[in-house]
Amino acid sequence: MATDLLYLRDAELATFEATVTAVDPDRRRLALDRTAFYPTGGGQPHDTGRLGGLGVVGVAKEGDEVWHLVGEGPWPEVGAVVAGTLDWDRRHALMRTHTALHVLCGVIWNEWGVPVTGGNMEPLSARMDFAFDPLPDGFGARVEELVNAELETDRRIEVSFLPRGVAVEDQDLIRTKVSLIPESVAEIRVVDIVGFDKQADGGTHVRSTAQVGRVRVVKTESKGKGNKRIRIEVTD
Repeated sequence: MATDLLYLRDAELATFEATVTAVDPDRRRLALDRTAFYPTGGGQPHDTGRLGGLGVVGVAKEGDEVWHLVGEGPWPEVGAVVAGTLDWDRRHALMRTHTALHVLCGVIWNEWGVPVTGGNMEPLSARMDFAFDPLPDGFGARVEELVNAELETDRRIEVSFLPRGVAVEDQDLIRTKVSLIPESVAEIRVVDIVGFDKQADGGTHVRSTAQVGRVRVVKTESKGKGNKRIRIEVTD
């Protein structure tokens, strides 16, 4: 049974109720008809929290179902209604970090016209790879200055959903490889930092850039010809 992904439309939803649709006691996991827990994917790690009396320690998406890996405790039956609660501090830190990466991506595209080649994040720290060869002189300090100036602009962040055909033709989605999304996905989710950056994206974000805080570039690395890595930290 497909799981309704509540976080796609409301990233600030921290509590919810859902019905258990499948259980796998041997692997200590269960599936729900709906969930606010984000499963690992797209460079963003999973949420943690609680489902009833069970601690959620891992979340993974398999096909259309989201499975919640849980710790020891009272095991629910299929059809039971359970209350879910996210570890909000972790979720919010990931939201700030993910938005910071979109701003970093937008700044680098607007200033240097260089696309992303990969990325990954943890709460309040992340790395993103770009097709630089080589990095410009003074790059770290300059990109940090530009990113923080953009965060202070306090741009609104909006989420919308577009038919696949429309999304593929939208020239604003230039840093997103829409073609990598399975053909079965008929609707593309778009995260728009209004007036600055718009990308197809399935992750969670804050409502405005000012909610991110500040970004510090902690390291730049060469990962081979035409692939340079920028490591950042997000601070208050």
